[in-house]
Amino acid sequence: MKHSFKLIAAVAVASLASTIVIAPTANAATKQKVCVALDTGGINDKSFNQTSYAGALEARKRGFASSVEFLPASSPAAYVPNIQNFLNKKCTLIIGVGFALGEAIGNAAKSNPNVKFALVDVGSGGSNLKGITFKTDENSFLVGYLAAGMSKTGKVATYGGRPFPTVTIFMEGFARGVEYYNAANNKKVQVLGWNTDTKDGLFLGSFDDTAKARQTSITLEQQGADFIFPISGGMQAITAANSMQSKKSNVIWVDARVMDTGKQYASVVPVSALKGLSEGVLSTIKEAHDGKFTNKEYVGTLKNKGVSYVITPAWSKKIPAKLQQEVKDLADAIAKGWVPVTN
Repeated sequence: MKHSFKLIAAVAVASLASTIVIAPTANAATKQKVCVALDTGGINDKSFNQTSYAGALEARKRGFASSVEFLPASSPAAYVPNIQNFLNKKCTLIIGVGFALGEAIGNAAKSNPNVKFALVDVGSGGSNLKGITFKTDENSFLVGYLAAGMSKTGKVATYGGRPFPTVTIFMEGFARGVEYYNAANNKKVQVLGWNTDTKDGLFLGSFDDTAKARQTSITLEQQGADFIFPISGGMQAITAANSMQSKKSNVIWVDARVMDTGKQYASVVPVSALKGLSEGVLSTIKEAHDGKFTNKEYVGTLKNKGVSYVITPAWSKKIPAKLQQEVKDLADAIAKGWVPVTN
């Protein structure tokens, strides 16, 4: 692959002139009461809620938190009451899971400057609000390349739950990866569900509409897609279940390893695009435990292994070795800044 990839001039990265402010913290190694406000989808969503909370549980296991608890959200109307519930319980670190909780967490942080807050999938706010973010366009680029290389119909697809930036970044990266595959191999694999020019695509309108997720999966298969990348929380399991039944498509798992959160679907999931949610949450809780909490944003990348991908064991011999090596080489090139994943 050293000769397969053309070095592309890396896009200049604008430096942020923001000042890192140390938030009010207790003494180092103090006991912490960590409280996690979930988005809709539930604690067993096999996606971002479940994986983020796993990081909090690991923090407790390692002694970085004396207690850990969560509250689910049946609807967006539950965000504010859940956070207030945590404030009433004197939680010392409140973590919101997901872009949708941004406003509720942001307002609570402003009103409670002596409480530490963190927010998964949103950038940092004031001095007591730390963002936990991920460059998921990087690993999505890789699985897009892989899907294009495996497609037999010449069509792959993606869809999202809602058009949040944390959803569309996956879709954009995936489509760019397909484009890169086409350019490198003189192919014309088509992407359904996302347009890199208009930055718009196919969305369910929620993260818990199982009927719509199933119908969307069926429709994409009918349109010829043989690989589908659902960015819709637990709805990826619905797509995978449909794939097992129809035998017309395969699914790219998102956020966590399919073997960890949906191993019953491994036969139709060749690869998982990993988002280090648990690692980001664990890092934030440890930082607070050590008395070093700041509003400096945590950013997961391929370089720091905050995002990655993993081939499902059952597929390791089904995917051509040459294609697997190309993806590995491409991952290295992206991590080194040689291949930009966006325009």
